[in-house]
Amino acid sequence: METNFIHHQSAHCENGVASNLLKHHGINISEPMVFGIGSGLFFFYLPLLKVNHAPAISYRPMPGSIFNKAAKRLGIKIKRVKFSNPEAAQKALEENLKNNIPSGLQVGVYNLTYFPDEYRFHFNAHNLVVYGKKENNFLVSDPVMETVTVLTDKELEKVRFAKGALAPKGQMYYPIEIPSNIDWETAIKKGIKNTCNDMLAPLPIIGVAGMRYLSRSIRKWPVKKGVKVANHYLAQMVRMQEEIGTGGGGFRFIYAAFLQEASVILKNEKLKELSLEMTNIGDLWRDFAVNAARVYKNRSNQADVYNSLANELLKLADLEEAFFKKLKKAI
Repeated sequence: METNFIHHQSAHCENGVASNLLKHHGINISEPMVFGIGSGLFFFYLPLLKVNHAPAISYRPMPGSIFNKAAKRLGIKIKRVKFSNPEAAQKALEENLKNNIPSGLQVGVYNLTYFPDEYRFHFNAHNLVVYGKKENNFLVSDPVMETVTVLTDKELEKVRFAKGALAPKGQMYYPIEIPSNIDWETAIKKGIKNTCNDMLAPLPIIGVAGMRYLSRSIRKWPVKKGVKVANHYLAQMVRMQEEIGTGGGGFRFIYAAFLQEASVILKNEKLKELSLEMTNIGDLWRDFAVNAARVYKNRSNQADVYNSLANELLKLADLEEAFFKKLKKAI
C-alpha cells in the first residue's frame, strides 16, 4: 500500500508538508511561496505564559495557520480531522492510503525515533506526510529529513497522540479540492499585506512591538530573576528561534526567497531589493542567536552582556519596522 508520492527536503516542516502535498496534486509551489502566501513570518512574546518554564516566545503563527491561509488564498480546500482514539485515527489514515491520498499529520517530536536525540524534546506541532504502509511500517516523508523513513504502527500512534501543550489528537489533513486556475498575484499580495499588518500591529506583544517588549525584559531578567534563570530564559529563546521551526534567521531567509519569487510573478523590482534587505536582517538574527548562546553558556567576554543583547534586539526591531513599512508600500 504505497502512493506515488515524491519526497522533497525543506527547511521547515509545515511549509515542506504543504509544498509536497500540493506538488503531489499538480501545483508546482515552492516552500518559500507557501510560507509567504501563508504569512508565516511572525513574532509573539507573552511573558505570563510559560513554555518549558520560560516566557512564551514564538517566531511563527499557530500550527496549521500557514497551510490554512496559503490554501485559502490559492482557492484550495483542505480537510482537517482530529480523532478521539488511536484506532479510528489509524483506520482513517489507512483508508486514505488505499485511495492514493498521502496525508499530512501533526505529531509530537519527542518520540520520533528517527530524530537524533538532541532534537527530541517535548514539542507537539511537528508535521510530516505518511504516504504508504508496508507490513507494520508506515512510510514517512518528514520534510526536514534528507530521505524518507518509516515508523511502526505503535511508534506512529505514540507521536500522533502525544500529550501536553498543542496535543495533536491524531490530526490528519490533506487537499480535497484544487482549482483549475490559481490567481497567484492576488494570493501573494494578500500574504504580504497580512505579514506587514502583523509585524506592524499596534499591540505590545506581537510584531516589532513584541520584539521591543522582549528587549526591555532581557535587561530586567538578571536583576529580577537572577543569572541562572535569566540564562535559562535566553536558552529557551534561542531554542524557539533556531531549533523549533528555524524561526529567527531561518524564517527571514525563507521570506527573502519568497520575495525574490514574488518579484518575478508581480514584475516588481522593489521586492527583489527588499529580498536582499531581508537576507541581511536574517544574518543579524543569526548573530543575535550566537551571542545569546555565548551568554547562557558563559562564554561571552562582554562586560554588560544582557544590555548588549537587548540593544541588538532593539536594532532588529528598528530594521524590521522600516522594512515592513517599505514592503507594505511596495505592493
